[in-house]
Amino acid sequence: MNNEQQSAILTICLMAAFADGGNDDRERAEVKRIAESLGAQGSIDVAAIYAQVLLTKPDLPVLAAALTTTEQKQFAYEMAVGVCNADGATTDKEREFLRGLARTLGLDAAAAATVTQQADAMASAPLGGTVVAAVPANAAELDKMILNASILNGALELLPQSLASMAIIPLQMKLVYKIGKAHGFELDRGAITDLLATLGVGLTGQYVEQFGRKLLGGLLGKIGGGLLGGVGSLGTGAAFSFATTYALGQVAKRYYAGGRKIDAAGLQQTFTAMLGDAKQVQGQYTGQIAEQARTFDISKLVSMVKS
Repeated sequence: MNNEQQSAILTICLMAAFADGGNDDRERAEVKRIAESLGAQGSIDVAAIYAQVLLTKPDLPVLAAALTTTEQKQFAYEMAVGVCNADGATTDKEREFLRGLARTLGLDAAAAATVTQQADAMASAPLGGTVVAAVPANAAELDKMILNASILNGALELLPQSLASMAIIPLQMKLVYKIGKAHGFELDRGAITDLLATLGVGLTGQYVEQFGRKLLGGLLGKIGGGLLGGVGSLGTGAAFSFATTYALGQVAKRYYAGGRKIDAAGLQQTFTAMLGDAKQVQGQYTGQIAEQARTFDISKLVSMVKS
């Protein structure tokens, strides 16, 4: 993709982030920080795109015209769906935006609806799943669960299918739910979202950052073919998703084990420290992440998240 096409997809992505008009100040600030960070990594001024989206509402037909292949248009749509679903199943305003985007991009309506339905199914999946599972009985079992979830999310980040990236946030929320339950807390989505926001892991912002790293870092490779960026991704996207999941799980374990008595500053400090540890730990599991990515059955992803 050239710069014009990357800019068009990023603009659509950020338009999706604000399609429902319901983002709070923390989430807007997080998306702005990420836009500035992404802009510093490449030749595209992402912060300027962020400002343009908020102030002028870019023209979708103009953006769509910059995308010259069906694959690019499908990718832009899937990214928009992922962003809209990052904080839960799509709202009426988000669905209206996505329908208009699909029409403008000239995508098949039935195929576009399938993508949206799959993403909605994962975003709204019960936190406790549809199958009653045993609660980890001790710290060692919790650590194993956190590590396995981190490896899985690192592997999902390597897959070329957008649906794989869409599953990462729902799986992180389910991980926190299970950790809370192991310590006697029955959490809802609001409680988990608040914890993530306190840590600076905004749901919409996290998805924008995952996607932006791929797009601007040249990790997308040929859309629809092979592992995403090959070996290079193991040091970037996979490491990002592994580290975020690992640090989130470890912080949640400490927070709920201590009866939720750690204040916001303490949580943030612990999360920052755990991110550093996670980057060291990830290097030990590069092979497992790659192997899981090679053998993962994407057709079972939605049912896996729901269960």
